Amino acid sequence: MIGWSFTGMPLLQIKDNAVEVAGAMFSGLIHPDWGYVWTGDGEDLVSTLLQTIAIAFIGTFISAIISLPFAFWAANTKHKNWLVSRSGKIILTAIRTFPEIVLALMFIKAVGPGAFAGVLAVGVHSVGMLAKLFSEAIENMDGGAGESVTAAGGNRLDVTMLASFPQLLPEFVSNTLYRFELAIRSASILGIIGAGGIGTPLIFAISARAWNRVGIILLGIILMVTLVDYVSGAIRKRLV
Repeated sequence: MIGWSFTGMPLLQIKDNAVEVAGAMFSGLIHPDWGYVWTGDGEDLVSTLLQTIAIAFIGTFISAIISLPFAFWAANTKHKNWLVSRSGKIILTAIRTFPEIVLALMFIKAVGPGAFAGVLAVGVHSVGMLAKLFSEAIENMDGGAGESVTAAGGNRLDVTMLASFPQLLPEFVSNTLYRFELAIRSASILGIIGAGGIGTPLIFAISARAWNRVGIILLGIILMVTLVDYVSGAIRKRLV
């Protein structure tokens, strides 16, 4: 079976100008276009990186709010019929089935190219993942605190506000921050198909073989992702 699968692979073919093209790429990457960092026209590196962060942040923020009712729907607790929670889990699985790039293509057709399509793609896809993580946090929640509030004469609202919410809030915020880290990477790619962010100038630079422009964009993406991961990780360590 493995040998048969290799028979469908084309033979390695290297173009005559491969060495020249590789040299141009390498030269451009190690000599980035520093003049592109800031031009003031809104199309420079700093502006598009900020747009990428905004797409990821707004999409994650919206999805975190929408995910809450889905999480309680899908959570399998002792006070709920398992069919109800199972139906919620099926819905969340169906949402996660669609990759963000597919959602972005669909939203581009619906609302046009730009950052708004990227926000919708990140937001919808994040609902499936965040709601799943939120529901697991609800299922693993310690019920002792809620029983204590009930024994003291508290009603269901008191149990939610005094026992459940304080336990779940750190988990919810931590999972949302983790999802934001992933959304940054996704938003960096969605621009390649027209959904705004740093991906748009990146694909233009690659198409024009402006390797020095590609180099500075890649450096910017690396710096942005590293900084967001560091800040988000530091906050999550304080919460958990």
